[in-house]
Amino acid sequence: QETLFPYIKDNVKEYLRAHWEEEECQRDVGLLRKQAQEDSCLDGAVPIPLESGSGEEELERVIQAVVDNVHWQMSLDRKTTALKQLQGHMWRAAYATGHVKGEIFEDVVPAIRKWREAGMKVYIYSSGSIEAQKLLFGYSTEGDILELFDGHFDTKIGPKVESESYRRIAASIGCATNNILFLTDVPREASAAEEADTHVAVVIRPGNAGLTDDEKSYYSLISSFTELFLPSST
Repeated sequence: QETLFPYIKDNVKEYLRAHWEEEECQRDVGLLRKQAQEDSCLDGAVPIPLESGSGEEELERVIQAVVDNVHWQMSLDRKTTALKQLQGHMWRAAYATGHVKGEIFEDVVPAIRKWREAGMKVYIYSSGSIEAQKLLFGYSTEGDILELFDGHFDTKIGPKVESESYRRIAASIGCATNNILFLTDVPREASAAEEADTHVAVVIRPGNAGLTDDEKSYYSLISSFTELFLPSST
């Protein structure tokens, strides 16, 4: 929230100018244009015109329309495929050039290594796309740590606030839900996972939203992965 999304807003125009002629960028713009047509009946929607000429001024007009559309979608916290695809490509470029790094708390990597040595599997489930997850862990402050994860899930498997999503994940990894521990900082996600008979711990970290007194007393809370004592896998 504080790094990746502001990066998109601040750099989308520069990115489009630099990559406009590339096939991938044109596909991204085409998808955004199609989404803009579908959104045309929405209040405040921003259309993206086709280029009607080849001049510099015309190009700037279209790029500005794309920028305005992206800003509009982000202001509404939309999760359209078109927006997520452009964001993913921008983040990939930012990670690869070192402009952005995934920040990993220092207790995380040693804990995951220990769990894996004990025979446990570790998966990521995020509202961020699988591509975005792989970028964050592939270009992290701890280096490339993708080898620590057995798989990735995003909202294509279902929303994180719906219990059915956790049942689908369990089925896909061939594991009973009551053999899974789900770590989150969002009580609504914790509630959905628990409804699916998944074990849950709520993680308290700097920058996370606060919890109500009821939530604090109801959930198992940890502030570091070192506080988790998990049984070895059989």
